[in-house]
Amino acid sequence: MILNQIKTVILLGALTGLMLLVGNLVGGRLGLTVALIFALLMNGVTYFFSDKIVLWMYKAKEVRDKNSYLYKTVKEVSELANIPMPRVYIIEQDASNAFATGRNPKNAAVACTTGILNLLDKEELKGVIAHEISHVRNRDILITTIAATIATVIAYIAQMAQFAAIFGLGGENREKNGMNVVGILILAILTPLIATILQLAISRSREYLADESGARIIKNPKSLANALLKLERNTRINPLHIGNKAASSLFIVNPFKGEGLLTLFSTHPPVNKRIERLNSLVI
Repeated sequence: MILNQIKTVILLGALTGLMLLVGNLVGGRLGLTVALIFALLMNGVTYFFSDKIVLWMYKAKEVRDKNSYLYKTVKEVSELANIPMPRVYIIEQDASNAFATGRNPKNAAVACTTGILNLLDKEELKGVIAHEISHVRNRDILITTIAATIATVIAYIAQMAQFAAIFGLGGENREKNGMNVVGILILAILTPLIATILQLAISRSREYLADESGARIIKNPKSLANALLKLERNTRINPLHIGNKAASSLFIVNPFKGEGLLTLFSTHPPVNKRIERLNSLVI
């Protein structure tokens, strides 16, 4: 697990460095400074408000009934994981999925759709909750949200650079700022692509870690493996119809299924590989 954490730090550093490089290419030292300030502001907003934003985005309603099936399951698993009881939310959607959010264990929330409660049995749901609780304990939500934020900033700056090159700069100004055709292609195509690859590497790495640590919390990797199989099959025919694809990395399985080449850019590892790892795990 230590190696996984080191890998995440390296990937986040590479992603941040790429953003600063884009800022420098766009506007030199000034662009570099603006990109750095923008990153700090975005990360600050993300750190304090990401949980509220994503819960609002998916119209999640807090579960206050301490005797409810979902509340009791979350409480049981959080006690096994030795973390504070997170807030519990329900999303009125037939799609079967779940996610966790919050910057740390003291400010965390776990949300499940009504669909997942109807699809999974008790042990399978427990496995899913253990996966999400692991994300909370490992602070994965903060890490993946920051990665998504930086990748978004890179894409936005690249689009601005392309727009400025086409409509705002010309002749001597373009020459002066280094905004030639090659520079435009790098900014508009390569840097967002590299940023996406780095973001996906971070997200997939944390999913594998949450699978393993979640299985160890409840000492039952089979229940999570069975749940993942059911969720994958259900999502193919019943994807989520609300929210934003930018937040898909938060869910236990990708709620917005893509076809063809889109599957190569999934925020999640292939479910069959996750199941294989869980089935080979020795507790």
